[in-house]
Amino acid sequence: MTLTWMPYVAIIVGFIMLVWGADRFVIGAAALARNLGVPPLIIGLTVVGFATSAPEMLVSGMAAWGGNSGMGVGNAVGSNITNIALVLGATALIKPMTVHSGVLQREFPMMFLAILFALMLLLDGVLSFWDGIFMLGGLLLIIYWIVNISLRTRKRDPMTVEYEAEIPKEVPTWKASALLILGIVVLLVSSRILVWGAVEIAVAFGISDLIIGLTVVAIGTSLPELAASIMSALKNEHDIAIGNVIGSNIFNILGVLGLPGVINAYQLEPDFMVRDLPMMIGLSIALFVMAYGFRGTGRLNRYEGGALLLVFVGYLTVLASAAL
Repeated sequence: MTLTWMPYVAIIVGFIMLVWGADRFVIGAAALARNLGVPPLIIGLTVVGFATSAPEMLVSGMAAWGGNSGMGVGNAVGSNITNIALVLGATALIKPMTVHSGVLQREFPMMFLAILFALMLLLDGVLSFWDGIFMLGGLLLIIYWIVNISLRTRKRDPMTVEYEAEIPKEVPTWKASALLILGIVVLLVSSRILVWGAVEIAVAFGISDLIIGLTVVAIGTSLPELAASIMSALKNEHDIAIGNVIGSNIFNILGVLGLPGVINAYQLEPDFMVRDLPMMIGLSIALFVMAYGFRGTGRLNRYEGGALLLVFVGYLTVLASAAL
């Protein structure tokens, strides 16, 4: 098959629109929630967490709808790997981070619970309709749990102050609603363009949907998290920088991974079970050890950030070898 330049343009344009649309979606959703009286900590941990995972969810949904569920599965797990190894690795290399929040210390175990739950459902090698339903249901339960915890701790949690400073103020409800709708429309269009380009390239070069999802699509859809984490760290809002990644990873493993199953069941590739899932779990454990703070304040320094980036480069090298 002869590949024209159009799929490459589609991927580049799709990524640009995806980042722009996600930004408008986050601003609109956060501002609207503030205007409706939702506490800043709840907005940050739920509304913003969902909004920053919207690109992954829409891309995975579009891919599954088009019969490319492997790309959606790869996007979910690849985004988690990218969030930890690339996003937090690069952020820590630029600005070492400390972790103070008690909410984060409770979200870490919740992230592992989500991973364990998803792993149990996938051990049979199939992402089925009911697996997807159970994952999405689990996501709703976790959101409910996070809201309850946040309501009890918001007055003394340092993340409250950080989110209070970040959530848009004095945005009229009509403007917030318009930004929200605009963001959703742009995300829908851009995700469709991106998936089309990625599928065309995968077919032309004989690369599996899974690997395209783990690499090109996962890195592209994680760009909003990369920008948000770096900006938060530079503003010394370290809890938000790490909290964005933990929250996004919970949404990815239950929402983004569950959605393709609901739309179009998928037979998991053996490499996914022995290479990609273990990599995601291993990086999650490494982040927990680095940032949790067993004897006080947790910290993610430049050496640890550099190590995460090296692991990411090594993982991409392995995937490139598998694609050849």
